[in-house]
Amino acid sequence: MWRRSVAAGFGGPKGFWGFHGMCTRSAPVIPAGKITALQAMDLWKRHFEDRGVTEADHSCNYIIAHLLGAKTIESLEHGKLTEFLSREKIEQVWTFCARRLSRMPVQYVIEEWDFRDLTLKMKPPVFIPRPETEELVELVITDLQKKSGTGGDTWNTCLEVGCGSGAISLSLLKSLPHLKAIALDKSKAAVDLTMENAKRLGLRDRLQIYHIDVMKDVETLLRLCRPVSVLVSNPPYLFSEDMASLEPEVFRFEDHSALDGGNDGLQVIRQILTLSPQILSNHGCVYLEVDPRHPLLIQPWVEAHVEELRYMETRHDITGRPRFCILQKEKSHRDRELCLGLRN
Repeated sequence: MWRRSVAAGFGGPKGFWGFHGMCTRSAPVIPAGKITALQAMDLWKRHFEDRGVTEADHSCNYIIAHLLGAKTIESLEHGKLTEFLSREKIEQVWTFCARRLSRMPVQYVIEEWDFRDLTLKMKPPVFIPRPETEELVELVITDLQKKSGTGGDTWNTCLEVGCGSGAISLSLLKSLPHLKAIALDKSKAAVDLTMENAKRLGLRDRLQIYHIDVMKDVETLLRLCRPVSVLVSNPPYLFSEDMASLEPEVFRFEDHSALDGGNDGLQVIRQILTLSPQILSNHGCVYLEVDPRHPLLIQPWVEAHVEELRYMETRHDITGRPRFCILQKEKSHRDRELCLGLRN
């Protein structure tokens, strides 16, 4: 998949980013004469580097490739790069690169990004999906395929809390033809973008989308979104104190409410876990992407506060960090005792 390892504008998952100085200098003057794509790339790469823009070469490559109708520079015919650009194309290059110079993430600049095998429309301030979330989707797909292969119900319904661009739900639907999904987000912009992406990808018929705040609209959520066999979420999980260290690309352009998880990063996560037994069907599972500091906090909290939810395991991301929590709904001790009493 193209662009998986590159996320211009942020250096990794929702975690720690170093803060860089804001760019204040203007863009270079548009050349009066002719210029090739390669020359434009070289000029802007040096300009980005001089102004402290992160991933300068990748930013230039993606912008130029996009404007020339390709996804990567490598996929273009070499002749395309050495041809003189039209005046209209030069102006487009300068417009797009000036946006990147302002520290706008390249995903917003070119208004799209790939997530697994999908090309998603991107619009600020909707959260940009990171590579780690692709690993979360792979984890859910693998588990659901195993359950189907052992005679489980192939018509699972999945609930995504905090859908953003719709990356998780739409990727699951694309890979699992028998799956149905419900997606919700507190952001109207996110709900609208998920709707747009679902229509573009031909997946709207299997997806219900709701503008719901999991922290405030509990009654509505429980009325519209249950029972489901899977609950998956990449919730806001940054510790509030870490927000100040975000790079300008993230801090200035992405929705803070999709990042800030409160003092310990668990504010929304605790709400999701508290509501999960009421949302999930019996033996239904929760899949969460979290901060690497969270699994050791989540497991004892669940054991102490959510009787019908059992912490199953922690999975690590590709870098070896504890990143994903899997939990399962089980009958409470009281329910089990009641069942035993009825059998006797």
